[in-house]
Amino acid sequence: MGMTVGVLDHFNIRTRKLADTVRFYEDVLGLEKGDRPNFAFPGAWMYSEGKAVVHLVDISPSDEAQKPDSGVVHHVAFVSRGFDAMKTRLASKNTPFDARQVPGGDLWQIFVNDPNGVMIELNYEAAKEQGERPLERADDPGRR
Repeated sequence: MGMTVGVLDHFNIRTRKLADTVRFYEDVLGLEKGDRPNFAFPGAWMYSEGKAVVHLVDISPSDEAQKPDSGVVHHVAFVSRGFDAMKTRLASKNTPFDARQVPGGDLWQIFVNDPNGVMIELNYEAAKEQGERPLERADDPGRR
């Protein structure tokens, strides 16, 4: 039997901005705050399509320093649907974003940062999307 690492289960953010971070993932990206085990520390789990994909840990009650950005993790990506709807949503929330087409045209992307500086990449299969095609760009989105 072969071995596989599989797909991304979730990512975890340790934050002193729990309320702002929950609000971003709910109001801006459209995730839902949901059930979380009764851990001995505060936090929240954010769900997409019934799966807890973002785990948040509130480090405010501790002496742990808040990291100024996402450290060596450059970005976290989601397979997404509804490219134009997400662009409209982000614009309505006055949230800066970068929309682009990967060279070759098969993938459309939106990049947006959460309140902790974590870059979120939303990937859309071009053949399944409608609307205006974004500009094809080969530059590194991390250089903005």
